[in-house]
Amino acid sequence: MTQENGTILMTEQEYEALQREKEQLRQQVAYLEEQIHLLRHRLFGASSEKRRKTPAESDSVQLPLFNEAEVEADAQPSEETGEADAEVTSEGVETETITYERRKPRAARERDAWLYQGEADEVVEYRLSDDERVCSKCAGELHEMSREITRRVKIIPAQMKKVEYVRYVYACRHCEAQDVETPVVRAPMPRPVQAKSLATPEAVAYVMTKKFVDGMPLYRQEQQFARHGYPLSRQTLANWVVHAAETWLEPLYAKLRQVLLAQRYLHADETTLQVLHEAGRAAQTQSYMWVYRSGMDGPPMVLYDYQETRSAEHPRRFLAGFQGYLHVDGYAGYEGLPDVTLVGCWAHARRKFDEALKAVPPKERKGKTAAEEGLSYCNALYAVEKKLKNASAVNSGLKLPKKIAPDSPKTADSIPQNHRDSFPTHVFASSLVAENPCVTPARSLSFMR
Repeated sequence: MTQENGTILMTEQEYEALQREKEQLRQQVAYLEEQIHLLRHRLFGASSEKRRKTPAESDSVQLPLFNEAEVEADAQPSEETGEADAEVTSEGVETETITYERRKPRAARERDAWLYQGEADEVVEYRLSDDERVCSKCAGELHEMSREITRRVKIIPAQMKKVEYVRYVYACRHCEAQDVETPVVRAPMPRPVQAKSLATPEAVAYVMTKKFVDGMPLYRQEQQFARHGYPLSRQTLANWVVHAAETWLEPLYAKLRQVLLAQRYLHADETTLQVLHEAGRAAQTQSYMWVYRSGMDGPPMVLYDYQETRSAEHPRRFLAGFQGYLHVDGYAGYEGLPDVTLVGCWAHARRKFDEALKAVPPKERKGKTAAEEGLSYCNALYAVEKKLKNASAVNSGLKLPKKIAPDSPKTADSIPQNHRDSFPTHVFASSLVAENPCVTPARSLSFMR
């Protein structure tokens, strides 16, 4: 590069090098702008991957969080008549127009049909007394003409009782009179769920259900029991939970794991969590909860395995002896399992397409992008799965290949070569969706934990 009379001169090679550098910088700036757009969406936008519906497609509105009771009460029809409570009259009643859309409420009979199925748990009858069964016109006796039946829901709060167990001890009077060693016989009684403890099987089951199913921490259960006059400390409740898990549930867990590993299709996933007061570890240290679940072909089973790390040795140890299909995400820790065929997760592929689409502002998109085509592939696959989710495995196997071809990709070969790089590599871990009806497109089963 030289300068002559104020003009910079360069060779053709130098010019081309500058142009290449300019193009690289332009692409880098575009990439960084997309990342900024995507990060803003993650911070301030909706976290759902569902695409926003147009007003014509929308069948519901987003309900407020803090006045849920008021909004839901207004959205339901009258419980007695199944009709709207208010009517517009022609007597000068002031009205207003509601401009939002909401789901059309179901009629009361349709909504409460479950309440009238089967026999009632309790029947309360209202009859006239003999003195009241007199006709107001002729003073004749009234007879039962028909019945009006209405069912309502009755909730009985949990009951707490102080149960006293009296165990009688028996001895022989005759042996006592003969000065013979008297045999002592005690009446048999059930073995306690925990030695030298206040706990009963019902109490332990209640505490564990409230904690692990209803999500009520032990300190809140402690407060609840105190309101009923039972000062059970959270330490006592914790001892119940730990003892029951180690003594009664651990053998059941081992048996369930044995049955789980005998299945042909499994789902696996892992998620982070923090454990407080763990020996030798800071409270901010991340641990991992691994979840293993049976597929659609077997009995529903979900087993958790807590580990301190995300090491590949954990699934290798837990799944030792398993031979079949394992539905996972793209985590490399699942690779290399002996006698295991990994099945990719289309939900993760769809998420990448969704993020790619969100990274580019709508005004900058030119035509249908590869990300939109990828979303179309995934949506078509999920549309079929939704229709077949309640079908049997045999019926699914007959319908699924016909349904998804050729609109969505069954295998890597059906995806255009120029778009194949857009798909995450783990999507092609297996093309078993159409060939094996019990293999679902995504790990949605392992998400439901």
